[in-house]
Order: sequence, then C-alpha cells, then structure tokens
Amino acid sequence: MSPAQRDPAWLGRVGMMLAGLVTLWPLLQATEFRPWLLLEPDSLRVTAKFVSGFLTPELRYDFLIDRARDTWRTIAIATAGIALGLLIAVPLTLLATRTLSISALTGRMAALPWVVRQAVRLLLILLRSMPELVWALVFVRVVGLGPAAGVLAIALTYGGMLGKVYAEILESGDAQVTQTLLRNGAGRLQAFAYGLLPQNAAELTSYTVYRWECAIRSSVVLGFVGAGGLGQQMDSSMKMFAGGEVMTMLLVFIALVALADQLSAALRKALG
Repeated sequence: MSPAQRDPAWLGRVGMMLAGLVTLWPLLQATEFRPWLLLEPDSLRVTAKFVSGFLTPELRYDFLIDRARDTWRTIAIATAGIALGLLIAVPLTLLATRTLSISALTGRMAALPWVVRQAVRLLLILLRSMPELVWALVFVRVVGLGPAAGVLAIALTYGGMLGKVYAEILESGDAQVTQTLLRNGAGRLQAFAYGLLPQNAAELTSYTVYRWECAIRSSVVLGFVGAGGLGQQMDSSMKMFAGGEVMTMLLVFIALVALADQLSAALRKALG
C-alpha cells in the first residue's frame, strides 16, 4: 500500500514535523544543546563518580533530626508565604473579576471601574513577573538572611499568580447566579460567596494546593540564596560533595510533593 492509502494525512504530518525541526534547530544552536557530549568517556567517568555518591543516603540520627527541623522550616516558609499571598490575591481577585462588577450588568463597564480593574490586573502582572528568587535576593538585603526573606518573596510572586488564575477561574464559570444576586441588591462579597465560590470551590482549592506544592519547591531554591530551610542545607552539602546527605534531602522533597498531591486529591474529593 502507498503511504497515502495507509494514512491520507501523512504528507501534512511529515510537513509539520519538518517545519518543527527547522524552527527548533536554531533554538538548539542558540542554547548550545549538545547531549552527545554526555556520552564522551570523560563525561561518563565524571558522571559515574558524581552519581555514585548519591547511592547511599545519609541516615545518621543527629543528621536526620537536624533535617527534620529544616523540613518543618521549609513547610513553614511555603505555608506562611502562601497565606500572605492569599491575603494579597483574594482582594485583588474581587477587584479584577469582571463578573463581580455591578456597572457591567448593563453590558458595558463604567469608566472608573474599568480603570481600577486594569490597574489591578497590571499590579498582578508586576507581582508575578519578577521571579521569587529575585524577590528573595532583594529581601535578604532588607531583612537579612533567614526564612523571613523567603516568606516575603513567595508571598509577592504567588500573590500575583493566585490573583491572576483565580480571576480567570471565576470569569470562566456560570455568571447567571452572580448577576442575579447583584441585580437584586447583593454586594460583591455576597455575590462571590453565594454565586461564584460554590461552583468553583473545587478548582480554586486544587490550584491553591498545587501552588502550595510549588511554594515548597520554591522555598528549597530560595534556600540557596540564604532564605533558610532545606535548600540552604542542601547548598552546604553540595559544596562539601556530601552526596549521601543530598540524597536524603531529595527523598524528603519527593515525600513532601507526594503529600501535597494526596492532600489536593482529598480536598477535591471532599468538595466534589
């Protein structure tokens, strides 16, 4: 059978693949992506020596106790950061969501609410456009080394992320109940609590838990710039080439992410 008989769309598929390769090749060249270098004898020898140090996790009692404290500090940084981020995100979400605009009930939003909404959306863009690592570097110089810098960095960046996604989730839901409440004299908070929140609670909760999971990972990265937690200890262990200690902390990270995943599933089930 000819290729056209086996798959009538084969020519278009091949064309798309070739176009993708032509587009991707300059990008790979610009990033100096050369995976074959990993297979050279010198690279394989260095890789094997480096990986061999991770095969035996460090299980000394005093080490585990110290890392348990750092794990709790990492969770505390992520949780406090998300909590502060929610305090930023929720009010901005209520202002940025068009569905909750009383002036938009007539079809076109009034000038002042439109300007406020655009200003809030711009603020959300500014907050999330700066990575939490950059915020952490700023706050380390303001408040000094320690968890406080990590908490503030996560709060600002994730406040912008949460506010943006919350607004999109609320605007994608059914607006009929909310608009009916607003037309009958309900306030924005009442319309949100009784109209938008019940139908979007599961999705909002799932995204919030996902962001908490991301905040745990971020708190680890922030530790490398002095924001405390497991990341700071991992940085020290890597500088000392203590592969076993690094492996133990990596296993802890995996356990934390798995815990967050189970928590998200349980909350979705409870709200679903």
